[in-house]
Amino acid sequence: MRKKGLGQAVGASSYPGRGIIVGKTRDGKHAVFAYFIMGRSANSRNRVFAEYGDEVKTEPFDESKVEDPALIIYSPVKQVGRDIIVTNGDQTDTIEAYLQKGVCFRRGLQERTFEPDAPNFTPRISAVLHLGKKPADYTYELSILKCADGKGKKCSRYFYLYEPESGVGHYIHTYKKDGSPLPSFEGEPERVKLGNDVREIAAEIWENLDADNKISLYCRAVNLKTGETLRVLYNKYSK
Repeated sequence: MRKKGLGQAVGASSYPGRGIIVGKTRDGKHAVFAYFIMGRSANSRNRVFAEYGDEVKTEPFDESKVEDPALIIYSPVKQVGRDIIVTNGDQTDTIEAYLQKGVCFRRGLQERTFEPDAPNFTPRISAVLHLGKKPADYTYELSILKCADGKGKKCSRYFYLYEPESGVGHYIHTYKKDGSPLPSFEGEPERVKLGNDVREIAAEIWENLDADNKISLYCRAVNLKTGETLRVLYNKYSK
């Protein structure tokens, strides 16, 4: 199946919103993921990523300018055992609670819907990387929860389970393009090309996101044999 260049995919729109990319490096040695956020309003742009061990949090860049923290402050990355959770909202905590009980993340997301930010009804996008005990055990899942009726009353939930391919990632984002209201992502996650170096992967994403709208990016690669991790974090604003 056809793969897009990573930079081409993330740069196709000036406002894909928030995006998740999950896959395997070209040499087959690393599981890799990336998560980025963008913003149009002053409240959305007033953020940075901060890393606390295996957890990543969004934090205000300037606390005095926070207008409404409800949908902008959350933990996009957490880890439960050998599972890494990546999401665009507080559904991270829901998935974490279900995984800790030994229940799959799909069941946890049955409890959640899209974001209550009418008229956009921003989709909730989520991923779980299942690293397993052996390199061959690695699989990953993606999900998107979308408004089904345009009125905020019905939710459609889509789930995708992948057996990783070397050099291939799957990219899902909240918005198809900029607009008012913002049109939700449509179709299956996009197949994108991945190289071997997480620093180069992160740089390609960051350089191709719209300069005015990009806010933060976090990437991590995990060696499937040793468990060693490499991490890259970009913030438009530095504390």
